[in-house]
Amino acid sequence: MNYVSTRGDATPRRFCEILLEGLAPDGGLYLPERYPQVDAATLARWRVLGYADLAFEILSLYIDDIRPADLRALARKTYTADVFGTPEITPLKPIGTGLWLEALSNGPTLAFKDMAMQLLGNLFEFELARRGETLNVLGATSGDTGSAAEYALRGKHGVRVFMLSPNGRMSPFQQAQMFSLQDENIHNIAIEGVFDECQDIVKAVSSDLAFKRRYRIGTVNSINWARLLAQVVYYFAGYFKATKSNDEAVSFAVPSGNFGNICAGHIARMMGLPIRQLVAATNENDVLDEFFRTGTYRVRGSAETHETSSPSMDISRASNFERFVFDLLGRDGARVRELFGTQIARDGAFSLDTAARARLPGFGFVSGRSTHADRLATIRSVFRECGVTIDPHTADGVKVAREHLQDGVPMIVLETAQPAKFAATIIEALGHEPERPPTQEGIEALPRRVTVMAADVRQIKYYIETQVE
Repeated sequence: MNYVSTRGDATPRRFCEILLEGLAPDGGLYLPERYPQVDAATLARWRVLGYADLAFEILSLYIDDIRPADLRALARKTYTADVFGTPEITPLKPIGTGLWLEALSNGPTLAFKDMAMQLLGNLFEFELARRGETLNVLGATSGDTGSAAEYALRGKHGVRVFMLSPNGRMSPFQQAQMFSLQDENIHNIAIEGVFDECQDIVKAVSSDLAFKRRYRIGTVNSINWARLLAQVVYYFAGYFKATKSNDEAVSFAVPSGNFGNICAGHIARMMGLPIRQLVAATNENDVLDEFFRTGTYRVRGSAETHETSSPSMDISRASNFERFVFDLLGRDGARVRELFGTQIARDGAFSLDTAARARLPGFGFVSGRSTHADRLATIRSVFRECGVTIDPHTADGVKVAREHLQDGVPMIVLETAQPAKFAATIIEALGHEPERPPTQEGIEALPRRVTVMAADVRQIKYYIETQVE
């Protein structure tokens, strides 16, 4: 299996090469040359597998430069009850008629990002040891990616982490999870700005090929294909839990900011998983909802990016969206390069032409928007009706999922995080503190290790240089 860039660089690259690389040299994102197709017989065989073995089967369709025995061992090392709290890894629970919640936040940082990041940490360590090399991981987080990456990579041999986050814009719990880590290979950098500026810095550094190669820069953001691939697995797992036969279809509702989580669902659907709808749920930062309603993708500046009670979705430039547009446009790399490399920079927006608008419904996407008042009402109703407390991002997903329910088609909402990470909103909605795992008690009072910096690419490069050399 070879990989190509969304912006037209067709140089074939193997999985382990792009694992350590992040962005393609032309600034695009990597995708496989083709999506392997899964037939009914394969689905039937996979239906009885445990999560780790299911992960191996899916990963092995895309990874042929790691020996199968090693890849299986990595999957089994990653997806254990000790790490994720249950042998099921991603249990499913009902939260209403036809509505299900797939639990993805049982990992060490209480967020769905652990599902992919734990695997990515093990893949990095394996491949770097095999090559005898080191890697400096540069990432950006709006909340959960940072802690998931840091907990997955802390203490890993041959890896340093430089994680950018918007200063003061994450929840106190999210900040504490990251900034309390004292491991020498972890570097937290709080940027004076919004998440999109953090993400822009990561892309700018990754696009400087000379700097990237000299300082061995890699990424753990969902622009890294390996992370997206790991997320495909829980779509299959959720489908098998919600259905009895492969003749049935399901829909998935996904709280969406950077488009990585739902892009994994798009890939699962392209592989042949019977997904009826992919429901993109946004908060007040509704760039993606606007696109699926109108066909226009219009990014927002910092001043237009709202600070909300579902802060991990406070994103106005969805970097993974380029992967979907590449498929939507028939994998026309030159056109994608024009849209994302030129037109967005020049105009701040683009609109699909008539032909692309006509193809859009065939990909199964629908969307909706949720506000702070909606989140509070949804948290209250789910707690009142089911006795389940959900976090505000998951509440965005439930609210929009309810608007797109279809008779006879299970709707699976992908859980984003445990409510303990967003205590203030839970208290506002329910009048009491959410339960907190014993391992996370008092985390906000721990000493912090973080550097506050301006949103300046040159300063970030200099900081990396001083820590590496």
